[in-house]
Amino acid sequence: MQVTVEDVSSLTKRLQIVLPEESVSKKIEGAYKKLSSTVALKGFRKGKIPRKVLEKTYGDSVKQEVGEDLVKDSYFDALGQSKIDVVVHPEITSQEFAADGTFLYTAEVAVRPEFDLGQVKGIEVEMPELAVSDDEVDAELENLRVQMAPLRSVDDRPVQDNDMAIIDFKGYHEGNLMEQVAGVDYSVEVGSGRNGKEFEEQLVGINKGEETSREIAFPASFANPVLADKNVEFRITVKDIKERVLADLDDEFAKDVDAKHETLAALKEHIRAEKLAEKENNQAGTLTDKLMGKLLEEHEFEVPTRLVGYEVGQLIEEMETRLQNQGLTLESAGLNRDKLTEEYQGVAEKRVRGDFILKKIADQEDIKVTDDDVQTGFQRISEKYQMPLDEVKKFFAKRDDLMPYMNELLNEKILKFLSAEATIKTVAAEEATGEKA
Repeated sequence: MQVTVEDVSSLTKRLQIVLPEESVSKKIEGAYKKLSSTVALKGFRKGKIPRKVLEKTYGDSVKQEVGEDLVKDSYFDALGQSKIDVVVHPEITSQEFAADGTFLYTAEVAVRPEFDLGQVKGIEVEMPELAVSDDEVDAELENLRVQMAPLRSVDDRPVQDNDMAIIDFKGYHEGNLMEQVAGVDYSVEVGSGRNGKEFEEQLVGINKGEETSREIAFPASFANPVLADKNVEFRITVKDIKERVLADLDDEFAKDVDAKHETLAALKEHIRAEKLAEKENNQAGTLTDKLMGKLLEEHEFEVPTRLVGYEVGQLIEEMETRLQNQGLTLESAGLNRDKLTEEYQGVAEKRVRGDFILKKIADQEDIKVTDDDVQTGFQRISEKYQMPLDEVKKFFAKRDDLMPYMNELLNEKILKFLSAEATIKTVAAEEATGEKA
């Protein structure tokens, strides 16, 4: 096998690979022998069809099949011979059976970008001081009051904030009914934001039994892609209005929340401790986000466009999965694949570049995924999804490729290393800076 390497760019190599006649002819002979024993042609006995007859009838399909097999069987050997560090599957741009019996094909491959690794230990990061204010505790107490309050219907006033409105509604865009935007006996907690501030505000002031129409101009950034950047007319009927009967904030309320809290003061301390633990847990994620932001700022280099393309595809696939869970498609949600592809380019490029940075850190610091790491990961999945550990292992045993899972574990381990080595400057919450990567 002859392998010639040509530089297309700093990130792309073109491999020209020539396979010898003896290897090619053996493969072709085997293909025709197999074909002769399986096909039937009028006037010939199975297994006795002349080679020339088979070539005339099946020559093109045999060459295509043999060519694919030759590429598959030789490509990785060619990579080993060329000593190229490839990071994505090849693009086979040409293949040819030459007159001298050899087989030639060309593969374009993306290679790992070369860059100098900057500081990875002692990266300085500003993190907010962890504290739970009295206002936060009071807000959680109010949430508990609302959650535990019984509902009662009211007939003498219209909908107001904090009510539970029971409505029928239909949405229309440019006069056309939006099939995904409708509800019967639909409960809306006014002021909660769960159904969108824009929609909930329009319910305020409508009386029970009233049928009305409201038009809302949703911003392009609206979370629901079906409604984003659209003027929607909502035809609404308020069928019932319910208000919450809030309990007094006293020791009896604390006991109702949980009998282990004898007093309101004890409940407040419990809430404060839970809030602090939640902040500590969230801070680990914030720290890694800021570390990645610093690394991306300090390491600017070009990445393979095909890898970025794959990452864009993954992002769109994730969007499609979320929509499918809502019974939607990109089209029914009013999204355009080409526009999404353009919008996701920047995020995808950062993901790819960040992954190269992390892998170079792993090489430099000799960070590897061990068997213990894998087992710990399985245990964590088992606990998170309440699956028996054996079932988790069976699930991964059936997977064709464990690499995505292993890559996730490795990146997690690298980020833990960076977090442990970081220089953290504690500042007041409002002074903390840093963007998510």
